[in-house]
Amino acid sequence: MTVADLELASGPFVLVVGSEGKGLGRLVADTCDMLVTIPMPGRAESLNAGVAAGIALYEISRLRA
Repeated sequence: MTVADLELASGPFVLVVGSEGKGLGRLVADTCDMLVTIPMPGRAESLNAGVAAGIALYEISRLRA
């Protein structure tokens, strides 16, 4: 599921952002109710955690509008 398909964005939630390159640790991922990805066509291998959070928050804001 991608961040654009996030249905939980209509209510309260906690956004957890993984580390750059490695993502989330197994125990953190197991605790989360849902995992989503940010599609990255092209040559980028990973996003800066702050950039990833900004993209996710933008999509959540767009879905709530």
